[in-house]
Amino acid sequence: MNTHWKYIAMTLLMGTVSCTTSTKEEKNPETTTEEPLSIILMIGDGMGVPQVSTAYYFGSDTPNFSRFKHIGLHKTSDKSHRITDSAAGATAFAIGQKTYKRAIGVSVDTIPQETIMEQLQKQGYQTGLISLTTITHATPASFYAHVKDRDMHEEIALQLATAKVDFLAGGGKKFFNKRADGKDLFKVLEDENYHLDTLEISKAELGKRNAYLLAEEGVPSKTEGRGEFLGDATALALDYFGQNGKPFFLMVEGSYIDWGGHAEDAEMMVSEVLDFDKTLGTVLDYVEKHPNTLLVVTADHETGGASIGKYYEVDESTGNKQEVPEKVSVNFNTDQHSGELIPVFAAGHGAENFQGIYENNEIYHKIRQAIDQKKK
Repeated sequence: MNTHWKYIAMTLLMGTVSCTTSTKEEKNPETTTEEPLSIILMIGDGMGVPQVSTAYYFGSDTPNFSRFKHIGLHKTSDKSHRITDSAAGATAFAIGQKTYKRAIGVSVDTIPQETIMEQLQKQGYQTGLISLTTITHATPASFYAHVKDRDMHEEIALQLATAKVDFLAGGGKKFFNKRADGKDLFKVLEDENYHLDTLEISKAELGKRNAYLLAEEGVPSKTEGRGEFLGDATALALDYFGQNGKPFFLMVEGSYIDWGGHAEDAEMMVSEVLDFDKTLGTVLDYVEKHPNTLLVVTADHETGGASIGKYYEVDESTGNKQEVPEKVSVNFNTDQHSGELIPVFAAGHGAENFQGIYENNEIYHKIRQAIDQKKK
């Protein structure tokens, strides 16, 4: 009997150990492989707090900026100038270090630095760039090119042709097919397995890279009748990446907020902010449906020294002016960049990392932090 009961006790004990071991194996995080984090970086070129504010005064609906819970500010000065430009500003985002004004993807001593997009390509990420300007302009170029000066458009285009970016949308055709060196970079793109469209945002081809270059230089502004290019290109890119089923890095630039500031053109600036905000709504909807995504929205600098002030009507006969209580005006104090702190909005996985006040190059490190956190 004693032997019998010892046998039963041993059997029960082994069963308990077996069940416990099985449960631990099922819950062991080391046996679970999580999908890498997708990254969307939206840059409203020239968009400071005053520009964001216009969406609240001139839009018909609650701006999509209101959907963010994690907001910070970054400082824009570069290594050579207190007031930066788009090249140094975007390069800080791309390589994680401050450089000199006009630099594209290089350090202060003009040495090429690997960008976050190039790093993620090596990790199997899909990549995309959308801009309203030429795709060789300072902001998009900072993520794939390495040149000492932002105006080296033909060299930048030459580097883009073999950079293997999966989705491209913007302008700049002349830097590909009307070059001083006579090279046909459209042919190079086709040899690099691109579906190339120079007429419209057509359906993306799966199994190919896709490039949409729709203007000799920049595409039109909203006030010139651009239509829905920014939103349509962004939605198409997200759909394309989703169908391919791999993580991605996508940079979307609302380029002409900056141009409205340079022109001291309030109508242009406001219409560009509203278009950017509309596109932002599409992206936020995507992030809510795909929580394994980090969205960061910011700007390289503010342009125009813009402010929101009282609106007055002037009596032409007397010169007297009277405030109109239900209206506001947009005022500029310069046609150049300013040194304002720039807002940073973040949503999705790792968004909490972007609160506070920090240098612009920290955005690169905070994105890397979110990617690395996901691996743990």
